[in-house]
Formats: sequence, structure tokens, C-alpha cells
Amino acid sequence: MKLRIATYNIHKGVSAFGRKARIHDLKESLKSLDADIIFLQEVQGQHDLHARRHAHWPDQAQHEFLAGDSHCSVYGMNASYDHGHHGNALLSRFPILHSDNHDVSDHAYEQRGILHVRVQWSHCELHCFVLHLGLFAASRRRQIQSLVQHIQSHVPDGHPLIIAGDFNDWTQRLSHTLYQELGVVEAFDEQPGNLGALSALHSLRALFRGNSRHARTFPAPLPWLSLDRVYSRGFHIRQAQVMTGKPWSELSDHVPIFVDLELESACHARMQALAKRHA
Repeated sequence: MKLRIATYNIHKGVSAFGRKARIHDLKESLKSLDADIIFLQEVQGQHDLHARRHAHWPDQAQHEFLAGDSHCSVYGMNASYDHGHHGNALLSRFPILHSDNHDVSDHAYEQRGILHVRVQWSHCELHCFVLHLGLFAASRRRQIQSLVQHIQSHVPDGHPLIIAGDFNDWTQRLSHTLYQELGVVEAFDEQPGNLGALSALHSLRALFRGNSRHARTFPAPLPWLSLDRVYSRGFHIRQAQVMTGKPWSELSDHVPIFVDLELESACHARMQALAKRHA
């Protein structure tokens, strides 16, 4: 029960000010990660101006184009304008059971959403949340509370859970709330090899000390701000890596993260029991 996931803010598949299309190079580079599930932010569902300006602009929406034949895809529109719209997306090698996009916009100048996707992974129902939080700290706190309330209401206890995306949390203040309220662990706070309650205790101490090891993912040419995160529950983290250097430094203003996960034995047993009960 191993799983590779990635999260990436793709900057709408274009360079700064839309001067250069990067969407084709993005697709090839994403393939190289060989991820089972990909959490994407700033995905262009439609952009008529880019389509007219750039030769070979995909006819499909970006989430469909990036998914290709290997993955299913689902999109949550957050921001709409005269010439198009953009939002979050999830690509999955496994069947998508259901998806909901929840508007958590805090004010008129930032349209934000949380995409909740239920994925059928073997005999497990995996809950995935794709986020792109606001630029202001107060907005992020309120958006995280909306996320916590939704998970507590809609994700059954014991079901595996992954939350990933662009948190814009450069001050690294949100992990404490997520750990306390949801019992999740961030991929770079977890110590590979130190599993179970001991590693969770180490992670919590790191958060209280203010020296958690969240990955630096922005700006892409020389990452020094920790904006992008992967939180999970019900998994061991086997490997977590930031993809720096070329080609990633030239494809977006962020760099992606990929994480190798393994379902915890207790969670595996619970999911098997549920599958038998509903068989």
C-alpha cells in the first residue's frame, strides 16, 4: 500500500506576465515524477487570451491536458474573469469517486477554494484536499478553520487523509493548528524511519520550538520561502523531496514537492474491515 503524491503551483502554465507558454514542458516534467496523485494550484481552466497569443496552446483545459491518458482529473474553479477562469485540480491514477469545491474566499480581491476529492485506492477511500490559501495571515487562519470544520464533518475517523497545496504560510504558523485539530503530520516534519507516536511527538516539539523543517519552494530559481506543504494522516512518510534546479526553476514561480507514502498497518486493517463489511 505505497503511494507517491506531488503538489505543484504551476502558475497557469505561463511565464511572468504570460509572455511564454510553459504548459507543454510542464506536462513532460510532471511525467518524470511518476506520481500517482498530483495536487495542482493555479490551473487554467480557460484563458482565451493565452489561447490566441500562444501557438500550440492546448485545446483542453489544463487539468485535462496534464492528466493525459494516464490519470483521471477533476477541477475546482476559484477565480472567474471575462476571458477565462483558474483554480485547483487533482490528477489521479486511481478512480475518482466524488469531488466538491468549497469557496473560502475571504474578500473580493482573492478568490480561493478548497477542492475535496474522494479517490478509490485499492480497498481504501482516500480523502484528498487541494488548497491555495490567501496572501493575508488573517485570511489563511479563517480558511484553515473552514478546512478543519469540513474535514471533521465529512471525513470519517480512521480514513486516510492528504492535504496538499500552496499555503502561502511563509511565517510557518499553520502546522500547529492542523496538528492539534486533525492529527496530521507535515511531510518534512516527519522523520523517515522514526515511525508512530515517537515521530509524531518529535514533529509536535519542532512546531512548538518554531524550527519545523518545511520545504523551501519559492521563488523557483532560488527557493527560500516555505509556501507549499503536504500533510497526511494514516500514512508513514518514506521520502519527501523538493525538486529544485532545472527544469523546475524555469517552469513556474514555485517548485514542486513529491512524497512517498505508505499506509499505516492500523489504517490498512481498518480499511480492509470496512471493505469486507460493505462487500
